[in-house]
Amino acid sequence: MRTESYRHSVFSIKAVVASCRRLAIVAFITLPSLSFAQIDSLENHRYVTRAMSYGIGYTNVYDTYLSPQEYKGIDFRFSRETMRMTKMLDGNVSVQNFFQANLGYTHNRADNNNTFSGLINWNYGLHYQFHVTDNLKLLAGGLGDFNGGFVYNLRNSNNPASAKAYINLAASGMLIWRTRIKDLPLIVRYQANVPVAGVLFSPNYGQSYYEIFTLGNWSGVINFTSLHNQPSIRQFFTVDVPISRSRLRFSYLWDVQQSKVNNLRTHTYGYVFMVGMVRDLYRIRNKNGGLPPPSVRAY
Repeated sequence: MRTESYRHSVFSIKAVVASCRRLAIVAFITLPSLSFAQIDSLENHRYVTRAMSYGIGYTNVYDTYLSPQEYKGIDFRFSRETMRMTKMLDGNVSVQNFFQANLGYTHNRADNNNTFSGLINWNYGLHYQFHVTDNLKLLAGGLGDFNGGFVYNLRNSNNPASAKAYINLAASGMLIWRTRIKDLPLIVRYQANVPVAGVLFSPNYGQSYYEIFTLGNWSGVINFTSLHNQPSIRQFFTVDVPISRSRLRFSYLWDVQQSKVNNLRTHTYGYVFMVGMVRDLYRIRNKNGGLPPPSVRAY
């Protein structure tokens, strides 16, 4: 009886081992297909590329409302950008959300006066993507360009500051090229934005802000702008280098903002080198609203 019981136990163990082997083989065959199916089920328009960069460079500020002189100095800048595909036109349109803020400290040629300047800029636009090759894309589209800032002259007494506020519809083009240097994959981008139509706030020559905001003299301070009186351009050149699961971004920004309205001339030129990090994210939308279930939340 003991021998038969022992044989029965051995047979049961062998049966369990055989069953485990069969389950392992099935899992080995089916799991990759399930993984690929899961990847294929992900929606392209939920992939988001997000970059945050910080930089320093040179700036040239000129505003005849405050002074007939140019002021040159240092520019500190921060930017945040997100890009993703949309469902529009068979999924060939991408959306770009770009925010930047800069602060400049400048001095005149005689070095006896200084200014502070700052500008906040937000761009939101759509680009149609033309796939030239597997590694090269050309993008063309338009974007809304929203700007607000100031220039403050440290020695002026009557009119020490000049406000900056303008909105544009800009044409935008982009080139994205995936390439390699030996075994190092790179993503190279060039982008240019040119405002073609908009509105700009500017006081009249010799008019104080007291007249505008206290006395209510708003005549002529809101101006239509286009290429003839606001010839401006923003250009970006970026290179993304992979680091672990992220990418390190090196950027060069050439920012030219100019205007000639109400017998006043202004320009702000920025030449800035920036460094930042790029991450690829996947957006999850909760259709029922509120927070996701506790089982998938860390907090």
